[in-house]
Amino acid sequence: MSALLVALGAAVGAPLRYLTDRAVQSRRGAAFPWGTLTVNVIGSALLGALLALPVPGWAMTLAGTGLCGALSTYSTFAYETVRLAGSGARLRAVLNVVVSVVGGLAAAGFGVVVARALS
Repeated sequence: MSALLVALGAAVGAPLRYLTDRAVQSRRGAAFPWGTLTVNVIGSALLGALLALPVPGWAMTLAGTGLCGALSTYSTFAYETVRLAGSGARLRAVLNVVVSVVGGLAAAGFGVVVARALS
């Protein structure tokens, strides 16, 4: 049953990641991976909120593991960082790492605070 819940959540999260990434990148340009940063920060905020709410295990499996897991993407973040560094944009690569890690942690904390305030 858990694998089905993960698959259902991922079936929503993966297309949402793709569409959000494309929409953001088309507006911001290709010099920096703004789309991946956006989906990772959103996914972190959602997961933080889920962790702060009294959700049943099946809901965490569906939304936390499935949806947020497919919405956010570490592999694309890593690939884009290596690509930036390899193309000579080392400062952008470092900024991507710093902004992604700090932004993701801050977003998760923000999600926790907001969820606690609303519950």
